[in-house]
Amino acid sequence: MDHKDTTRPPTGSLGALMTPWLMLAPFLLAFLLFFVIPALQTLQLSFTDSGLTETHGYVGLANYVELLQDPSFWDSLLQTAYFALLTVLPLTALGLVMAMLINRLTRFAGLVQAIFFIPNILPIAVMAMIGGWMLHPTFGVVNLIAGTEIAWFNDPDFAMPMVAMATIWWTVGFNVLLFLAALKNIPQDLYEAARLDGASEWGIFRYITWRQLRPVTVMVFGLQLVASLKIFGQTYLLTGGGPFDSTKVVLHYMYETGFVNQNAGYASAIAVVFVLIVLLILVLQSLANRFINRRG
Repeated sequence: MDHKDTTRPPTGSLGALMTPWLMLAPFLLAFLLFFVIPALQTLQLSFTDSGLTETHGYVGLANYVELLQDPSFWDSLLQTAYFALLTVLPLTALGLVMAMLINRLTRFAGLVQAIFFIPNILPIAVMAMIGGWMLHPTFGVVNLIAGTEIAWFNDPDFAMPMVAMATIWWTVGFNVLLFLAALKNIPQDLYEAARLDGASEWGIFRYITWRQLRPVTVMVFGLQLVASLKIFGQTYLLTGGGPFDSTKVVLHYMYETGFVNQNAGYASAIAVVFVLIVLLILVLQSLANRFINRRG
């Protein structure tokens, strides 16, 4: 005797059509309340001369015209790009190399993986405290090993590279985890067949490992690019934007404009322009990835 499933609404019924939307409703509501509405309010605020607590009249595109002529904004954008240059490629490459080395371990692989991942779960304040201690000019570990007394965060030439180094130490474990998961999913039969055919280690990496890891590498690169462009906490806690604004990135400049100088309208214009720049970079990266995949 056939038993009909009375718990599932018939296909095409109102219940079947509404069920997916009801399941998505909590996310859509949160997305609307905490992203869409604030984004629209920020866009509206960027056309005003508003302060932090009061809303003034509309000024049209005056904030955007001023922003395009603001050397401080372009300097902060340059510092943001410099930080991304120092971190995105190293974080991606180091994550891949470290994952391949851990994947070769026959013993204690889980322990080594945990050691690399532990810094990633630390709050940014703890990371900044550890980074400041390791790079302290008097008793820091780096200076003790190098036999120097360099005030790393007080030197315009060293400040941003040191922030980048602390960030790499803090976040590379997450990339290692992603690459390890991808390596575990590569069929071992491919490696065995390649070795039986006499393939070299470089050939195995180039034609098997790299081709299998390319989608994950693109994803990791994109994640790191976005994370590096929206840097704020590291420079704010480690250097305060100094010395001489050499580590003042866009989000730091926006924070100072809005909360310290209490110019919310201009800060909103900075946010809108920066979001557009990030979106443009991501579109260009997507187009480049498609071109590389077609050539590959």
